[in-house]
Amino acid sequence: MQVESIAPVQAGFRLMPPQAARAGMAVTKRSGEREPVDVNKIVRAVSRCCEGLMEVDAMRVALKTIAGLYDGATTRELDELSIRTAASFMAEEPEYSRLAARLLGAFIDKEVQGQGVYSFSQSIRLGFDVGLINERVLAFVEAHARKLNDAVDPARTQRLEYFGLRTLYDRYLLKHPTRRQVIETPQHFWLRIAVSLSGSVQEALDLYGLMSTLDYIPSSPTLFNSGTRHEQLSSCFLLDSPQDSLESIYDRYKDVALLSKFSGGIGIAFHRVRSEGSLIRATNGLSNGIVPWLKTLDSSVAAVNQGGKRKGAACVYLEPWHADIESFLELRDNTGDEGRRTHHINIANWIPDLFMRRVEESGMCPSCPISTARPSKPRTRRPRPRAWRRSSSRRAICMPE
Repeated sequence: MQVESIAPVQAGFRLMPPQAARAGMAVTKRSGEREPVDVNKIVRAVSRCCEGLMEVDAMRVALKTIAGLYDGATTRELDELSIRTAASFMAEEPEYSRLAARLLGAFIDKEVQGQGVYSFSQSIRLGFDVGLINERVLAFVEAHARKLNDAVDPARTQRLEYFGLRTLYDRYLLKHPTRRQVIETPQHFWLRIAVSLSGSVQEALDLYGLMSTLDYIPSSPTLFNSGTRHEQLSSCFLLDSPQDSLESIYDRYKDVALLSKFSGGIGIAFHRVRSEGSLIRATNGLSNGIVPWLKTLDSSVAAVNQGGKRKGAACVYLEPWHADIESFLELRDNTGDEGRRTHHINIANWIPDLFMRRVEESGMCPSCPISTARPSKPRTRRPRPRAWRRSSSRRAICMPE
């Protein structure tokens, strides 16, 4: 017995094949050309980076990358997707960090070669042409181009794991001013630093060997600025307190901003600025104390970061006799009036030796608001903690009565 169809037949209805079945997807290469998708290329690219990694599954990474394909996707997007995919598996198996780093290393090589850079000397020449490299380094490299080019060992990039290489790519490698693409590989980066810090080819090669094998790494400002137009290589700067005047305070703001611009970290004292409630003779008004000034400094440190590569870093020091010490110590609190909180600068209570000697003697500094009367019963003297016994360059800094 025939069973009639329940659903009525629609006139003119017919099944159509999916769009992907009628026309294959295409990808856009870095040159701008389009070509049909070849998933085998993705599998081979991932498999090449898995050599020696016994705990990773190349097909797992490749299949997840292929799942993200769409018509018109660029090869750069596919490379980035494979890197993120491998990195996402690091929590399950640490060896995926090595795989993600190798994929990222290949990605960096393609980006650099896409700008016509195939050697260290070409990287330095391009950096000079776009205004990043100074004349001294260019002249040295061009005079010894063959030896320096031959010294580059791309295999040493594999010593870096993913987060190290990602940080190097995002913050340290020189970028083209307009294209915002890196113009040097990690090995070109190490050799550039070595050349800028050396007086001879052999010194440069020895230093490159130490850095490229990760046996020695200089501080961040040295990594940021070596060989550039502004070779500021120092990490930290200590500034004395501004005088108690508008001109001096704003001059110190300028000093902090200019140092931070080229990756310097700043330590600055602020004990000379008058406390809250002090008389301002020029206006016959009362001072708001140091907190509003430090709030302005906090905003300046956030605005002028370290070369656009990391946040500004500053620490403000205040001595314990200053009348605003309690408000100062509350600057980093997470509660209270936001107008009296600073979230970008660090703070430190600067303890002089004289203060600690007075504490041992059961007294206080002459200008401190706390009573200096001795207790009625003499206390047994205990040995000072080791930190108190350290010598200090600052002596007798309490303000006079």
